[in-house]
Amino acid sequence: MSSQQHEVAPLEVDPDPYRVLVVEDDRSQALFAEAILRGAGMQAEVVAIPERMMEAMERFNPDLVLMDLHMLGASGMSLTSHIREHPRFGHTPVVFLTGDQDPERQLEALEHGGDDYILKPVRPRHLIVAVQSRVRRARAFAKSQKSVESDRHPITGLYTRPALLKSLASVLAAGTPGGVLLVEMGNAIALRGRYGYAAFESLLNEAGRMLGELCSPHAAARLSDNACLIVAQNLDRAGIEHLARKLRDGIGYHEFKVDGEKLKLRSTVGFTSLEHGFTSAGMALAAAEEASREANASPIGLAAYTPASTTASSELLDELQASLNNAETSLYLAFQPVVAVAGGDEAQFQVLLRMHAPDGGIRRAGEFLHAAEQGGLLPRLDRWVMEKSIGLLQQRRAESRPIRLFVSQAPRTLSQDDFAEWLQQELTRTGVEGPSLAIDFRLEDALVHALLLRQICEQLVPAGVQFCLSQYRHSPEADQLLQQLPLGYLRLSSDFAKPQPDQALQDEMRVVIERAHRLGLQVIGQSVEDPQAAATLWVAGIDFIQGNLVQRPDQALDFDFRSATL
Repeated sequence: MSSQQHEVAPLEVDPDPYRVLVVEDDRSQALFAEAILRGAGMQAEVVAIPERMMEAMERFNPDLVLMDLHMLGASGMSLTSHIREHPRFGHTPVVFLTGDQDPERQLEALEHGGDDYILKPVRPRHLIVAVQSRVRRARAFAKSQKSVESDRHPITGLYTRPALLKSLASVLAAGTPGGVLLVEMGNAIALRGRYGYAAFESLLNEAGRMLGELCSPHAAARLSDNACLIVAQNLDRAGIEHLARKLRDGIGYHEFKVDGEKLKLRSTVGFTSLEHGFTSAGMALAAAEEASREANASPIGLAAYTPASTTASSELLDELQASLNNAETSLYLAFQPVVAVAGGDEAQFQVLLRMHAPDGGIRRAGEFLHAAEQGGLLPRLDRWVMEKSIGLLQQRRAESRPIRLFVSQAPRTLSQDDFAEWLQQELTRTGVEGPSLAIDFRLEDALVHALLLRQICEQLVPAGVQFCLSQYRHSPEADQLLQQLPLGYLRLSSDFAKPQPDQALQDEMRVVIERAHRLGLQVIGQSVEDPQAAATLWVAGIDFIQGNLVQRPDQALDFDFRSATL
């Protein structure tokens, strides 16, 4: 693509903007295409790692795929074959954007399922018109093919995820007894790597059909590559556990065939009764995920959700309750700058929650968040922090001094069914741009609630909201999260900010940073206290530094990023 000055095309007024997935491993060219499309009023998302394309397709549900023909380790033609094999994307337009001027290669690309072929460098106006024309025709075709969208998967017969979660919300509202079961089948990454995407999808579709038969008459849906959710109605605790065993054994003992090879899928089931008083489908899903985490570690592959005991100090809870109810609250926000090691004047801060204690001291968030969670106050506390943060973003935007804020939110808060809708409405009402807000969640929480977080991220990505995975240490499960969630930032564990990390820790740090950069993520080193730790992080390739070495948390937002030196 050319780096020439962008041509401005008139914005199309569309309540449902065109969605374009850009598959391009050259970052500068991907960003160029993204900027052109967004400037024309479209939603654009970039996939820099070809292996993540199908995951992005399922999450983003694009109207069109704009793809480079030649990428490192992948061919645009082979990726198009994967798209065409998926039941949802058989008619999704694929437009190749490439510098390959060989006419034979052009015909070959179209024979493999491509719809158009645009040569680089391309004029911005040409790109916009080509994309708009293709999407317009595709939407008209889809509308003519079906007037009513099915809530069932065309191959497995399972419900779609939105349909099942909507059903679960109705069950909770009606107070119907029953339970929620989360079934995980095999290791998705290992299976896909061994058999390839097409064979993997065929295997999981077969397993999905079998699961639907095993759990009948209860409703089931596929939530992720290898996880399915079942909403069971009119069952008591014993009935729910009996169903869990039936699903585990029915899938686990069956012999599947993949490319002529016999295979058994180890299945684990985490389940919860609805008698725990969940007020939203998200909360019930979060409970099932906690149980699923335990089931994965259990020799028998089964685990039931057990609510945490409420042993928090009543005095501290009363103090928190009073702070949330009183306009003259003792709660306040402090801010710590997140500074680019390469320099720059982009202002961004980590938001830290603090509370004045009755004795005049200051309580840090770690001293009262656990009590808030046990006492059921954490969602209100997180909502308070988010409201104050959005207010600050609105104020700074009005002053033409924009900033980005990293705001921590707990899974229990995100699990509320109205959270994503509320946040989108607040961003629209205040005129705050989504990219100025980065929602921060800890690795420990993300490992337990990966499906819930993925669902929330999918709802907020169209608004431009960013996501940061915090307290990161490498592990196979953690690495899998990097591929599952649409992250923009990775904040390393404070372990990596030790003044003299041992060699193993330094090696791990380099691997993590290199992996994050390959996935297009920017990496933050936190809790940096001394120059030696900063130098170690800098040599390893860190993007941002945060810690007392730069500045201690402060209530003011007046850090001079332009003059900052590390």
